[in-house]
This record gives sequence, C-alpha cells and structure tokens, in this order.
Amino acid sequence: MEFYTRIMLPKARFLFSYEDKIVMIGSCFAENIGKKLEENKFIVDINPFGTLYNPASVAEGLRMLLRLERFTSGDLFQHEGVYHSFAHHSRFSATSEEECLKHINNRLSQSSAFLRKATRLVITLGTAYVYRLKKNGQIVSNCHKLPEKMFDRQRLSVQEIIEDWQPLLLALWEQNPALKILFTVSPIRHWKDGAHENQLSKATLLLATDTLQKNYPDQIAYFPAYEILMDELRDYRFYADDMLHPSPLSIDYIWQRFTENFLSANSLTILKEWGDIQKAINHKPFQPESEAYRRFILQTLLKMERINEKIPSFDIRKEIETIKSKLK
Repeated sequence: MEFYTRIMLPKARFLFSYEDKIVMIGSCFAENIGKKLEENKFIVDINPFGTLYNPASVAEGLRMLLRLERFTSGDLFQHEGVYHSFAHHSRFSATSEEECLKHINNRLSQSSAFLRKATRLVITLGTAYVYRLKKNGQIVSNCHKLPEKMFDRQRLSVQEIIEDWQPLLLALWEQNPALKILFTVSPIRHWKDGAHENQLSKATLLLATDTLQKNYPDQIAYFPAYEILMDELRDYRFYADDMLHPSPLSIDYIWQRFTENFLSANSLTILKEWGDIQKAINHKPFQPESEAYRRFILQTLLKMERINEKIPSFDIRKEIETIKSKLK
C-alpha cells in the first residue's frame, strides 16, 4: 500500500560528475543545493550576484558574465549610508563605494572566467513577478528596502520569458558549446504575492522552462524540485518555521533525489565514500588514546588519500589536517 505519490523522474539526458565545473544561479534554493555540492567537494560557483529570484534578473546576470562587465560608481546608489547595486543581493552592499565595487568586480571577474569553462549550469527560478524602477523601467534584482512607490510590479508572461532567454541560451552555447543546463523552479512559496498569485507565478515559470527544454532537449533538462515538495512532501512538517521555505529535512530529501537521478555512477560511489569519511571525522571516541582509535584514524587518512588519487580536484586539505590533529 502506498501512502504518498512519488514523483517519477525521467532518465537524465546528461549527468553531473566530480569532473564538472558547475555554476548555480537563482533563488535561495539554488544556494541550498549549491552548498550541498560544495560540502561534498564538487567544483561549484554559487550565485555570483547573490540570490536572484526572477528570470529577467537571472538572465541579465548571465549576460553580464558573458560580457564581463565592470561596475563603476555610476552603477551604484546610496541609501541610508550604504552603497547598493540593483543587480546584486545586499550581501554585496557596503558602507564605502570602494568596498562595494571591489566586492562586485572581483566576483564578476572570477565568475565570468568560471562560466566560460563550466560544463553544467543550474538555474533556479523563484517568481515570475518583477519590480521595475518607475524612473527608467529597469528591472531590479533587489529593491534593497527602498520605498514601494519607487517601483512598478509586474508578472512576466511566458512569452516574455522565452523571448528573453532564447538569444541568451544561444550566446551561452556560442561561447561555451559544452555547457549543459538544468532548470528547476524553486519550491519556496512567495506568499507576499498572495496564494493565487504565487500559483500563477509558478505556473508561468513552469510553462516557460518547459518550452525552453523542449526547444533544446539535448542541452536543457528539468529537475522537479517544486513538484517533489508540493506532492511527495505535501505536509507542513516538511517546511521551516515560516511555513514557506523547505525544512532542512526537505532539502536533504530533494538533494537525495537529485543525486540519484543526476550523478554519474562513479560520482555516487565517491559521494558515499566521502559521507563515510565525514562520519569518521566527526566521530567522538570513548577512548581517544587507544591503539584501536589510532588505527581508525590511519585507516580514515588512507581512504582520504585514495579519494584524492581518484579525483585530484577533491580539496580535502583542511579535513586532512583536522584528522591528523587527532593523532597528537
């Protein structure tokens, strides 16, 4: 007897591996899965503009990386003693113009170079609603708590999203033909939009990403993170205290479904080995001075060396130092 409906995932057209260079961009759900990849030693660049929610802002961010733009003082504004960029999350804001520009431009330079060598791009879209500055019509990535009267709010149409993204996708593949793209719609509910409006927004994103995926089936795939939380995990116990964001348990489950479907067999094996090593690193022995524990530490170090031999990019220098310190 089945007590829930399991989302059936189609066979992935392409896989992720430890050899891939992965860019994660979009809503905070991209950060959740990106951090899982980072913790498990994948080569990943997460949100070079900070959290982005709407497809227009994500698209513009990618165009900036392709053009390798450099921000100047004219691209910033000051509000209550803090410098901000309308293209960036507030994590890039600073009390000095120089610091803000340095942070933005350093990251732009690094992420632009990374994107050109990336083999996987994961895009998580959160909402189809955008905010435009009334003075010039610019779509902003973040309102930075400016007065609402400065903005016009609009829901993008499916066609507007497709027309914005199709030339961008072609430009990405022109500069990086090896790039494979995975779209996902964030399961995080944008309740300020209203219950019905949130559903319309998600439906717009789903229709747009579905059209793009069908237009480029060999280069674009879709991962149903939204559907998994809405259907498989349709219970408030799988949400955080705000009842809008997924709980850590939900994120772990969606990560599990992602790895089962999109990781190569060899990378799944390495992932399991690394999980066992992490448990060993965090293990607290009853008798740390015993010979048995010393052998346990040496065996763990040997496992770590073997992973490094298999995957040279696997950066575990910090963990090796941590576990070596247990021998002293």
